[in-house]
Amino acid sequence: MTHEELVAVYARRSDVPLGTWRSMFERAQEAIEVLVYAALFLHEQIPDWNDLLRARAAAGCRVRVLIGAPDSEAVRVRGGEERFGHGIESRCRLARLHYAPLVGAKGIEVAQHSTVLYNSVYRADDELLANTHVYGATAYANPVFHLRNGHAPGLFTTYAESFDAVWKTAAPIRKRPPWPVPSTTTIPPRPCPTARSWPPVPPCSTRRDDC
Repeated sequence: MTHEELVAVYARRSDVPLGTWRSMFERAQEAIEVLVYAALFLHEQIPDWNDLLRARAAAGCRVRVLIGAPDSEAVRVRGGEERFGHGIESRCRLARLHYAPLVGAKGIEVAQHSTVLYNSVYRADDELLANTHVYGATAYANPVFHLRNGHAPGLFTTYAESFDAVWKTAAPIRKRPPWPVPSTTTIPPRPCPTARSWPPVPPCSTRRDDC
């Protein structure tokens, strides 16, 4: 890694200014790439995140998003490592729902991967934020490297190529969620009490919804 590549180092992902995330992606002209398990903070801290991606895609930017397959072994193991249990799986499912409106949009591709996530990668053209993953610690508490492409093989290239490697193994997400969606349970109407009911209750009117 050269000094030309390194923009900043943050002890924790939570230390990265919100403006850095937003401005980096808003400037993208050619490529936006996101490799994560869930990264729900993007939708939480940038409420118009989906609109931002749509706008960049409409301007000709290729947008590719990789999220974790919730039922994969890698996600299950990560939940145990972070002592978060099924929380990681649930977050992957929620990420899938967040990105569902973008599936099929022109210029935007969303896919699921089942790989071990050694680093989360957020790329916008020649800028990249690499969120390392330390065993036992959650992503927001781990270091982040802010890199710029030095136009020579280096750390930026290594992370960019890792995204492409995972992309080749991923499965495109379909419009319908890949897991069962619970149906709404219909509660049957409560029957009117009869004259023999005990304890005594006021009689029902002729309207069923008065019971």
